[in-house]
Amino acid sequence: MQTLPPKSEMRFLVSVLLAGVLSACGGKSEQTAAPPPAPAVGIVTLAAQPVTMTAELSGRTTAFMVAEVRPQITGIVQKRLFDEGAEVKAGQVLYQIDAAPYRAAFDSASAALAKAQASQATLKLQAQRYAELAQIDAVSKQENDDAQAAVLQADAEVAAAKAALQTARINLNYTRITAPIDGQVATSIVTPGALVTANQADALTTVRQLDPIYVDITQSSAEVLALRRRIASGQVQRESTDTIKVHLRLEDGGSYEHVGKLSFTGVAVDEGTGTVRLRAVFPNPDSLLLPGMYVRAVVTQGVDREGLRVPQKGVTHNARGEAIALVVKDDNTVEQRVIETASAVGDEWIVTSGLKPGDRVIVEGLQKARVGAAVQPQPVGGDAATAVTPTP
Repeated sequence: MQTLPPKSEMRFLVSVLLAGVLSACGGKSEQTAAPPPAPAVGIVTLAAQPVTMTAELSGRTTAFMVAEVRPQITGIVQKRLFDEGAEVKAGQVLYQIDAAPYRAAFDSASAALAKAQASQATLKLQAQRYAELAQIDAVSKQENDDAQAAVLQADAEVAAAKAALQTARINLNYTRITAPIDGQVATSIVTPGALVTANQADALTTVRQLDPIYVDITQSSAEVLALRRRIASGQVQRESTDTIKVHLRLEDGGSYEHVGKLSFTGVAVDEGTGTVRLRAVFPNPDSLLLPGMYVRAVVTQGVDREGLRVPQKGVTHNARGEAIALVVKDDNTVEQRVIETASAVGDEWIVTSGLKPGDRVIVEGLQKARVGAAVQPQPVGGDAATAVTPTP
């Protein structure tokens, strides 16, 4: 039978066990109470630099010149002398109208002119003789005056005959309907044998000049007003209209290889849409752009000499739809800023307010950053101009 230890030894063992338990509990409490380390976030430090201001606006292509071809005389179409959709030159004959009645009218007017000129020559000789005889009183003064007046009348008849002949010549020329401009001809609405009338409402065909070609662009009046204020304040410097370049993005998302230039800026706001009209001119040697195509125009609006660019991944929006950015303050705590952006340059926003040079904007680890909490900022590379700041 085993003997129990004395009471003194029992108390000692209990004390040792209690001390071990308390020590273990105390260590666990100290380990739980230690604060977690601040999360690491990636930042870029903003620096002012020249930034080209651009705006991507919607637009549609418009033919550089448009000419609707209509007959100026009445007659029967004998021939169509062009291929639909082909390129034509100014003065090229497109239609031939039956010229027989107009050629007959021309010949009649030509004969009438010859008759008037013959009568004029006879009356001039008679008036010359009467003038000589009047000097020796061989004829009366009245007879001489009548002879001189007859010459004037003959001159008037010759002038009227020349005008009639010119009219007949013009009408005869109008039987050959020509292209008024260089360009691409559309489909024809008439065929040989059709009767056309002078100055009819329906055009026989249309000729459009497509090289160069216009692109009509619309921009909201609010954007125009904001840009003009920035230009007036000296924040943005703008070049002359003749040198403003425009790039195009096509309907399929591709870029147009040729660069255009801004040729016109509207002077009135459309009351229905609240937009201002801009017009750019683009070369179109391959006729890739056709009238009526929808395009996106990237218009260079000016240069901000002290612009700020922020990576788009560092900008989010709050519940009110405002653009916000998280900034690391000097004590490495996070502050939320409401910002305003002007436009995008690549994958960066151009910021107009809410940030300043030297601000450290969080672009990585946004989900770990909390407003007012401490973070460990670590500079990261990016397209924005950064001045690397050592992490305290």
